[in-house]
Amino acid sequence: MNARLLVDAAGPGVTIQDEGRFGLSRYGVTPAGPMDFGAYLAATRTAGADSAIEVSFGGAAFQAEGATLCVAVAGGDFDIRLDGRPMPSACMLPLAPESRLTLRAGASGAWCYVAIGGRLDVAPVLGSRATHARSGLGPKPLAAGDALPLADTAAPPLEPLALTAPWLAPSNAPIRLLLGPQADYFAQGQIEAFLNARWRIGARSDRMAYRLEGPTIRHARGHDIVSDGVAMGAIQIPGDGAPLALLADRQPTGGYPKIATVIGADLGRLAQLRPGENLSFRAVNWDEAVAARRDYFAAIEAGATREPLRAELSAESLLAENLVGGVVDARD
Repeated sequence: MNARLLVDAAGPGVTIQDEGRFGLSRYGVTPAGPMDFGAYLAATRTAGADSAIEVSFGGAAFQAEGATLCVAVAGGDFDIRLDGRPMPSACMLPLAPESRLTLRAGASGAWCYVAIGGRLDVAPVLGSRATHARSGLGPKPLAAGDALPLADTAAPPLEPLALTAPWLAPSNAPIRLLLGPQADYFAQGQIEAFLNARWRIGARSDRMAYRLEGPTIRHARGHDIVSDGVAMGAIQIPGDGAPLALLADRQPTGGYPKIATVIGADLGRLAQLRPGENLSFRAVNWDEAVAARRDYFAAIEAGATREPLRAELSAESLLAENLVGGVVDARD
């Protein structure tokens, strides 16, 4: 029997994603791809996979069929369990046919990635396996009862491993952005109001855009522009003055002024915020944005560290750590 990944349960927003469908925006095709690219790379590179399953806080559960699979999980601080045993929110594990992997919303984070070592044997659409649910491009969102065929499966680890990756750590630091490309459509006072505000992720947020709740940002030169291309992280200000941060399923072009664009190194932090959570922004210059992106991807290239999990602290394991650095006699 060929190996398959069985979907036991899937909440809303569980989809297959690869790096995206690029080069087609001029034809009106949205790139899609992962919401948190750094977390996606942590999972796929650890497992040796060419795509991943993106899970939102609705959760999911999986089983293997036909072989023990190599699975890597990374993203927000989700509740990850293997046969009921808690796993770190970033981990690599063997998923045997008799085992069950469950993911549920945890302390923080909106997106988590499950990568299977090898290849999801799913037909690409326009050169990509990324799901764009609004347009129906790519594989359909996953549901309980689905079975995903696998090819070129990788050897699983002998035991679960914890992954440590600094770029996955949550942070309350302001989200950095570059002003523009239409910052000139706003008076300086409105730009300062945007930067100084404490914003909240609105309930009407999804993979297309996060609605930011806070002060109303007024236009100085009207709210209509000739439609132009939009990048992930662009922040549009429509006519109602409520900012929209455009994300993975964004439209290819937009006709509202864009006051700023989130830098690449901080897109994952923005994407991992849940509705109701707060954030602030800080404007940076081009050199700082480039340096941050370079450092971010250098850390990803270095890879996540892997450590075995210990079910309990035995006397042997404590002695092996050489916890005592010396002995002092009070009589000396």
